[in-house]
Amino acid sequence: MIFLSLHNLVPEYVNYWFVVGLPKFIRVFWYFVIFEFTRYIIIDYVIAFIFLITGKKRAKKFEEAKRKLFQENPFVSVIIPGKNEGKHLYKLTKSLAEQTFKNFELIIVDDGSDDDTPIIGKNLERLGLIDMFIRNEMRGGKASAANLALRFSKGKYIVHLDADCSFDSDAIEQVLLPFFINDKIAAVGGNVKVRNYKESLCAKLQAIEYLKTVSVGRIITSYLGIYKIISGAFGAFRKDVIDSIGGWDIGPGLDGDITVKIRKSGYKVYFQEKAICLTNAPSKFKVLTKQRLRWDKSIIRFRVRKHKDVYFLTANFNWSTFFSLAENVFYNVILDIMWWVYIIDIIVNYNSSLQFIIPMNFTLYFVMSYVQMLSIYIFSERREEEKYLWPYVILMTIYTGTYLRIVRTIAYYKEFFFKRSFEDPWNPYKSSIQAKRAGL
Repeated sequence: MIFLSLHNLVPEYVNYWFVVGLPKFIRVFWYFVIFEFTRYIIIDYVIAFIFLITGKKRAKKFEEAKRKLFQENPFVSVIIPGKNEGKHLYKLTKSLAEQTFKNFELIIVDDGSDDDTPIIGKNLERLGLIDMFIRNEMRGGKASAANLALRFSKGKYIVHLDADCSFDSDAIEQVLLPFFINDKIAAVGGNVKVRNYKESLCAKLQAIEYLKTVSVGRIITSYLGIYKIISGAFGAFRKDVIDSIGGWDIGPGLDGDITVKIRKSGYKVYFQEKAICLTNAPSKFKVLTKQRLRWDKSIIRFRVRKHKDVYFLTANFNWSTFFSLAENVFYNVILDIMWWVYIIDIIVNYNSSLQFIIPMNFTLYFVMSYVQMLSIYIFSERREEEKYLWPYVILMTIYTGTYLRIVRTIAYYKEFFFKRSFEDPWNPYKSSIQAKRAGL
């Protein structure tokens, strides 16, 4: 009697799947089972388990690296290229003044700002709060500004930052440590998290997304040796390697591009989850859409078009670089196409069962989102703060599974067929035309 009562409480669509059985369930939800569940649950938890059991061994390596870092005390150049960033510069310099690692110069490049950045920058230089302020009277783009800073930098390592970020007090120390663990590491990415997550629903969803794709996602790919992007917001590089590959090429997507260039040169890249950077994410979906269209176009421009040589067995072929780009293209481009194939498959072959399939699809992704959040807790150093985000996880299915997927599809279409990234106002027109002619 009790069993029957409980059975009646089960939603009809759940009861339907109990009746049809496992084989049909897998046939209907093949996209989720084969791709999403495997990549974002099984692999994540396997690596998380390995991280837990190897934690002490890893801690000893970093302790020794810390001893070597402060024994050598290398000179470091912190560079901040940007446009109209004046309002952020004082907070940034204050954040950097509190760093545990002190032996660095601070170079700010103003890329043709039309706000008060020149006045603020020169004042900071005069007060001794920064070491050098350089201004491009005509905007050349972020790559141009970064390369200008690189030309004047004197450090053994280059730390590239975005002006609107703030950092934990040991962030620079932490991002430098991997260089003292392995001589083949030429670039280290910092752990970027969303600072303004309480500002809007849009920012909250991005905060959860960053925790999944950056904080955890990059730990996984770094551990597997296929880490593929040193964030422009916070990354460290060996200066000799950056000089040897010619610095940054014109973006958008220049952070991912330079990471590939470093990997193709035979060096390793590493994600340092303890090097914490906080950034402001777009607080409105209109602004976020523009940002993601730009980011997603760069996958086609750089990983499909510009660096297509990594997919072929040439003299310089490298398996880790191949898998790094192949994984990125597969999970972002190929599976995006496959998702639309899946939608067509369901509509054509199971049209009469959509009232059961759609709710179950949402249920599966809803459960997976919370299971992923549990894996985040294994790695996170801000567990108490991030509890605030838990009620919004329920919306991630719509955010990542529908909204971002549609934006991604539009970006891929525009870039693949029309090369629209060269028309993006994020770069000056003259720089984009030059890059297009050069095949960049």
